[in-house]
This record gives sequence, structure tokens and C-alpha cells, in this order.
Amino acid sequence: MFPIRDHNPSQRTPFVTYALIAINIVVFLSYWQYLDDPRVINAFFWRWAMVPQFVFDGAQLHTPITSMFLHGSFMHLAGNMLFLWVFGDNMEDAMGHMGFLAFYLFGGIVAGFSHAFADPSSVIPMVGASGAIAAVMGGYLLLYPKARVDVLFIFIVFFRIFPIPAWIVLGVWFGLQVFNGFTADLNTSGVAFWAHAGGFVAGVIMTAPLWLRLGATKFWERNDGHAPHPETEYKLSKSSIPRVTRRK
Repeated sequence: MFPIRDHNPSQRTPFVTYALIAINIVVFLSYWQYLDDPRVINAFFWRWAMVPQFVFDGAQLHTPITSMFLHGSFMHLAGNMLFLWVFGDNMEDAMGHMGFLAFYLFGGIVAGFSHAFADPSSVIPMVGASGAIAAVMGGYLLLYPKARVDVLFIFIVFFRIFPIPAWIVLGVWFGLQVFNGFTADLNTSGVAFWAHAGGFVAGVIMTAPLWLRLGATKFWERNDGHAPHPETEYKLSKSSIPRVTRRK
């Protein structure tokens, strides 16, 4: 189940979103060839990833920021950049370029500490942009709860795209993070569920002043929970392959 696009076009070019995606890709490519070399990659992550125990001991205080530009695999990077691509442009549109950049970075820092507070003695490095992107998703949910999001469902041997309201897509995602945060073993799961949940909540809180300035619930009522501009309509193109009829 993957959100692949929304029907909510941005009204300005999302330069910051594009730049963040580019930076994440470039940083990953700078070390991906060492992912199969434990000696090199472990030393790299211990220096630049966020290790809760180190941070709480007052060391490596740069890592809450640097860790959000690191990823553990190509699929980890691709998944995060897909979510940022889908939801980031609209939040940048609403907040402005510099406002969105500050929102993104602070959301990632809050997400990192949400993970760290869940296990302050952990020495497992945390990497990934998903905490910051979770903040973007939380803000998106508050501003555009009924914006349609196309979700790709893969059913083993076939797939189908369904347009689903954002509040369902993002609400279910957030619920899964909280559920897994309480039930999964944080030391073996390999996923920072509390970073996701903390970033999401931070995103909602940081977006609240903007939502209030726009009119709060009256903003929702004016647009029925959608963006204040026409939505994009996507049409599936028909195949150009000619149909062969069977002769009787």
C-alpha cells in the first residue's frame, strides 16, 4: 500500500522540496557503495547518525540534523522520498519556502528526540528522513483532510489505484506507528516508530497557527476539507494494443 500522488496541485514551484529530495539522494550516493562493508559503514553511521545515548551524554549534538539525511538502503530512501514528493509541495505552498524548510528541520529534530526518549540508553544509530516527513504528513492532514490521495494497493498478483481521502490514509498510517511503537521491540524492529509518531504530532502542532489564521474549521467548511483551488483529475490512458478477436 503506497500513496503515489495526490489531487492537490501546488500553486508555486516547490524548490525546497526538490532540494531536500536531491540532497538526500546525493548524500546516499556518497556512501551507498560501503553499505556492504560493516567496518566502514558502521564507523560512518556512528559519526553522523543519531545515537540516543551519545546525544543524552552531550556528545554528537549535530546528529539530530545529520541523521535525517541518511538512509540505510535504496528502498528506505525511495520510500521516504516518495512520501516527501507527494505531500511536501503542498506544505511548502502553504508555508512559503523558508517557512517550510524550518518546519521540516524542526519536525525532524522533534522526531529524533521522540525516538531517543523511548529508549535513552540505546546505542543503535537512527537514520532516515521519515520523522521529518511524518511532520509534513501531520501538517497536511490538518490543512487538507479530504484531499484525495491515490494509493497503490498490491494484491500479490495484481494491483489497483484507489483515490482515498487524506484523513484516512494519514490517520491509518499514524495509528500503525503508535500501535507498533507500543508492541514492537525497539531494539530489533529496525524501524523508529516513535520518531514517526512524534514527528507527525509535531507537524500538526506546528501547522496549527497557520490553520487558525486561515480560519480553522471555517477554512475546512469553505473548501470541504480540500485545498482552496481545483483538484487535479487523473485519467488512466487506454492501451494502444489492438484487441484480437477469436475466429469462430
